[in-house]
Amino acid sequence: MSHPAGFPQGGPPPGPGQAVCVRHPDRPTGLRCTRCGRPACPECLREAAVGHQCVDCVAPGGRTARRATTVAGAALGSRPVVVPVLIALNVAVFALTVLQSGSLSLNAAAPLFRQWSLVPGLVAHGEWWRVLTAGFLHYGPLHLVFNMLALWVIGKDIELVLGRGRFLAVYFIALLGGSAAVMLFYAPGAQVAGASGAVFGLMGGLAVVLRRLRVPAGQVIGLIVVNVVISVVLPGVSLIGHLGGLVVGAAATAALVYAPARNRVPAQIGALVGLTILVLAAIAAPALA
Repeated sequence: MSHPAGFPQGGPPPGPGQAVCVRHPDRPTGLRCTRCGRPACPECLREAAVGHQCVDCVAPGGRTARRATTVAGAALGSRPVVVPVLIALNVAVFALTVLQSGSLSLNAAAPLFRQWSLVPGLVAHGEWWRVLTAGFLHYGPLHLVFNMLALWVIGKDIELVLGRGRFLAVYFIALLGGSAAVMLFYAPGAQVAGASGAVFGLMGGLAVVLRRLRVPAGQVIGLIVVNVVISVVLPGVSLIGHLGGLVVGAAATAALVYAPARNRVPAQIGALVGLTILVLAAIAAPALA
């Protein structure tokens, strides 16, 4: 690029009182940064959302710009990872019970099923792991397929909104909520298993998320009603466990998506810890009675 003879690169020398670029004192300019207000030549300005900013303001702004997040504080653009892992774990446990029992439909005869299923009387006597492990057992292939299909359809959307860590917290708190309901209202010798409590918790969570986003939740509410009716009509289905998971999952999700933007993470952690303590207290109640 050629320049007029006798003048520096930025043009003629500045006159008395004329503003010059803060980075190039030899360049007079009538432009200013809309952020700091300092004069700057066109080469030192960058287009911004409002006006133009100098390169000194743009550099720290780019480093400190906040990433877009969901209503729960999760980063946008991620893909579901926790849901496929949970499905794989459930399928793997089911396959193990089939191998142990030698039967696809009568897999409940497997030793692992007897060791992991939720039996309130055994939990009250110290076998506490059953409140979690029962959520990975299923009575036959249809039970497994229905729960895993629901987990995929509902879970993948909620995971994107909540983020992986928050989603996992809601899933397991809802699972514990279903187990707590069984502990409180079932006979000591009852045997319960399945991921349905956690899945119902995700249904309740999805309804809360849609409410928070001000999106019509009629279809999700209809799905919940249909599943509750099925739980009542079909024999051998744990309605109490489903409702426990539904209520606790909805409460856990509400604690995440309605947390104040300021100090969001501490508020979310505090709410989830408090809810978990309440659920664990309900689980322990039969043993203390």
